[in-house]
Amino acid sequence: MANNTAAQTEMPVFYLKEEHHPETGTMLGFWIYLMSDCLIFGILFATYAVIGQNYAAGPSPADLFDLELVAINTSMLLFSSITYGFAMLAMEKGSIKGTQIWLAITGLFGVAFVGLEIYEFHHLWSLGATPMRSGFLSAFYTLVATHGLHVTFGIIWLVTLMVQVAQRGLIVENKRRLMCLSMFWHFLDVVWIGVFSVVYLLGVLG
Repeated sequence: MANNTAAQTEMPVFYLKEEHHPETGTMLGFWIYLMSDCLIFGILFATYAVIGQNYAAGPSPADLFDLELVAINTSMLLFSSITYGFAMLAMEKGSIKGTQIWLAITGLFGVAFVGLEIYEFHHLWSLGATPMRSGFLSAFYTLVATHGLHVTFGIIWLVTLMVQVAQRGLIVENKRRLMCLSMFWHFLDVVWIGVFSVVYLLGVLG
């Protein structure tokens, strides 16, 4: 009887511990996602390069694009990258208020960018420059609209993170998510510089 009692007391006890998601794994996975996005935009740029001069006796970029409006829109996205950088600096200092303020400003710049893009699309459609009009317009709408959708999803993600930071503060998980969104946002900025240069500048001035 004593031996049985001793055996029971010596039995090992196992505890199930919840493993934290490794930060390096999350960042690696997000880098892989960004690389897949690079492939998508690379294909769209290549498509535009092939059929971007197929006007089908229709309007050309010089006939349609307002470079002043596009330059203003570009500045909105460039400023949003700067303000997101300030948000990351505030995050590193542990300032929840500062992070939230700069994120909100970034979101407003993003909304302004998408709003101007929608206005441009509406104006082009009113002129009869629809995606069905020519290969050039099909490639243009596909490339620019895909980028605009990415910015829209980025704004939704940004608002979601603002809610999470307000509820839980600058915990490790939220910092990691903010870092991922930072990479995504700056990536869209770089892509748009390519769109502005290849589609708009070369289209009008080339």
